[in-house]
Amino acid sequence: MAIVITDECINCGACEPECPNTAIYEGADDWRYADGTDLEGNVVLPSGKEANANEAQEPLSDEIYYIVPDKCTECKGFHEEPQCAAVCPVDCCVPDDEHVESEEELLAKQRFMHQDE
Repeated sequence: MAIVITDECINCGACEPECPNTAIYEGADDWRYADGTDLEGNVVLPSGKEANANEAQEPLSDEIYYIVPDKCTECKGFHEEPQCAAVCPVDCCVPDDEHVESEEELLAKQRFMHQDE
C-alpha cells in the first residue's frame, strides 16, 4: 500500500529528502519516474502501465506535498518503516487505502526502480 499525504500537511518539507524513491514532491512541482531511480526512457511499470521515465508528469497536488503512488514502496527494501511518516511533525503521511499492495509487490517495485541495488 502506498502512503498518502493528507490535507493536514503544513508544507514543512521534512518528508521529501527522506524518501529513498524520490516519490515525494512539493505541491505544483512536476515529477518524473526517472527522478531518484534507475529508470530511463520508455518503461513498462510493474502495474502494466507504459510511460517515458524522463517525461515530466502533472503534479498530483497544487497545494501540498504529495506522494506518487507508482513510486512509493513504503520504504520496503530500504527501511523498516515509511520514513515520511516517521519524520512528519503532524502525522499526515498515512496509508493510502486507494493503492493497496502486498509486501512482495512493494519489494518488486523497489527492485524495478533500483536495479543496481
